[in-house]
Amino acid sequence: MEYRKLGKSGLMVSEIALGNWITHGAQVDDTIAQACVNAALDSGITTFDTADVYSDTLAETVLGHSLKGIRRESIELCTKVFHPTGTGQNDKGLSRKHIMEACHASLRRLQTDYIDVYYAHRFDPTVSLEETFLALSDLVRQGKVLYVGVSEWTAEQIKQGAALARELKVPFVASQPQYSMLWRVIEAEVIPACEQEGIGQVVWSPLAQGILSGKYAADKPLPEGSRASTTAGSPFFERLAGQWLRKEVLLAVKKIQPIAEEYGLTLPQLAVAWVLQNPQVSSAIIGASKPEQVKENVKAAGVRLDGQVMRQLDSVLNGIVERDPRKTG
Repeated sequence: MEYRKLGKSGLMVSEIALGNWITHGAQVDDTIAQACVNAALDSGITTFDTADVYSDTLAETVLGHSLKGIRRESIELCTKVFHPTGTGQNDKGLSRKHIMEACHASLRRLQTDYIDVYYAHRFDPTVSLEETFLALSDLVRQGKVLYVGVSEWTAEQIKQGAALARELKVPFVASQPQYSMLWRVIEAEVIPACEQEGIGQVVWSPLAQGILSGKYAADKPLPEGSRASTTAGSPFFERLAGQWLRKEVLLAVKKIQPIAEEYGLTLPQLAVAWVLQNPQVSSAIIGASKPEQVKENVKAAGVRLDGQVMRQLDSVLNGIVERDPRKTG
């Protein structure tokens, strides 16, 4: 494993992070979740990503249990706030009330005294940024949050947040967008804005919801047990990756396989390594439904792809890559 600074902050994160969206508390049982976390730790992963809304809060509980006994200072534990976690009118969004209550609930579920990076999971147009960042500032002052981040915010929203963060002396250091060979919408605006503000990218779905794993083939049924075929994963797969089940996309992905093999990599390893070639990416989040997937995908850490292979990949994927900066994950 190799490690990078998160933006211009002093926080080091592992190039590959383990996320538990859809998996912990839903797709896999707690024993397998524990095995995946152990495999991550054994592989040198120190950065763990979750959110209060994942699996109706169960994902945080499972992760907290799985990390129990691990020296807290040896890992970076990250979670998020925004989406509904209850039925009350204040159980969602980025109001001061919800942020404070959600943070305390996350701390209890994660069995920790503090969160390393606390993300605003989405932008909340119904609440002033001043209210949101003042609440985050107070959590930082209280020592319950060390750093602040956002997920799937536009470049303009990030700039506005960064201005407030400077005023309130809040360490706003991370952006968590979707990013892969197929989904490059952050390159035009979000990455330049973040680079200017010293904010690093911790990207999710580097395998494009599994499309870049090679398991999906043109004119064949969805593979049994895949994210697209499970009750927990299929709604998200359809929304985020349904557009890539087109024949031309799957045939293009198939052409990437020999390129990966030429470099001694599996297709998933190449996909993860690709996002890490961007110097503004601090870490890539992988998910896993079994520990073997963790052990394989961490081999992408430290891989350096030369300009020739990057151009090859662009040539193969020409015409199917999504680049529209107006779109979000």
